[in-house]
Amino acid sequence: MQAIVYHNNKDLRLEDIPEPTPGSGEVKLRITGTSICATDIEEWQYGPLWVQHGSPNAMTGRQTPLVLGHETAGTVAELGEGVDSVAVGDRVAINTVLTCGTCFWCLRGQQAVCPNMAVAGFMADGGLAEFMVWPAEKLVPMPDNISDEEGPLLEPATVAVHGVRRSGVRPGDNVAVVGCGTVGLLAVQAFKSAGARVIAADLREQSLELAKVVGADEVVSSTDLSAAGEKLLELTNGIGPDIVVESAGAKETPRMAIEWTRRGGTTLLIGIYSTTPEIDFNNVVGPELTIIGSVATSPGDLEAAVKLVSAGKINVKPLISQIVPLSRAMEDGFERMLDPNKDIYRIVIQPGS
Repeated sequence: MQAIVYHNNKDLRLEDIPEPTPGSGEVKLRITGTSICATDIEEWQYGPLWVQHGSPNAMTGRQTPLVLGHETAGTVAELGEGVDSVAVGDRVAINTVLTCGTCFWCLRGQQAVCPNMAVAGFMADGGLAEFMVWPAEKLVPMPDNISDEEGPLLEPATVAVHGVRRSGVRPGDNVAVVGCGTVGLLAVQAFKSAGARVIAADLREQSLELAKVVGADEVVSSTDLSAAGEKLLELTNGIGPDIVVESAGAKETPRMAIEWTRRGGTTLLIGIYSTTPEIDFNNVVGPELTIIGSVATSPGDLEAAVKLVSAGKINVKPLISQIVPLSRAMEDGFERMLDPNKDIYRIVIQPGS
């Protein structure tokens, strides 16, 4: 079968590799779509950062070379021994995070920070392939009204849902989302579904227009940081947002998010950072801010994301910029995502398309 295989820094290849075989409790999935995430690009260009390299992962026993792809969905093609929770032909969303279930954090319901965590595409073979093997217990049925093209974006939608849960948002809260890439635009919708009034902030006019399409109550250009801060105050009666969500992952945006959060408010960090931001912690201590980090997923987050997308409360369709066959994933997917002036959000890779 064809697969996109990560070997090392800047060494990513379209290769023919053997089809996987499901073990006990596992299923073989025919992949119907996998979207390329910015983290995949960062691993390719600057990694290995998250990709298991140099020693086998404790949970999966795997290390590079590995098949990339953690935003993926598929159809059950074959059942391993003992699997009766799904049937051949079922369309499923894939919880690509494995946790041990026995450590200090897992036993306290904090599975997202399990130190033994393994993620498909980073510590196990992922979905940028024709087939993938994964535990049956990590699959969630995908309703008919979620298409094969939309299925991969359930994973980043889960990241947004997890952030909403971590934030402690209440109906009527003013929430500002800083950085309207894919995860930011999904966060706009997830916070709206929780009853918040949402303000979207971004440098790019295209992203602000798309934020309006997906339901942002207000949009603010952040090209002038001082003016953006003043606009946020104006939109919140001089108080500032109750919650500011940082989803850009840029060097300056965490500082901006903290400075724009109202006194006694919450800053939620869901970006992944390839540089080290500089922050004046007096801006945290003095206003008594709560700073929350949020990553990955906890049990129930994917199920919630599936329900929200199926119900139309989160719309992932506008975030699908292009559909590309697996055979062209490098040229039309990864290479295009490298362009600093790209006007795309998610490229979905489909085997055989």
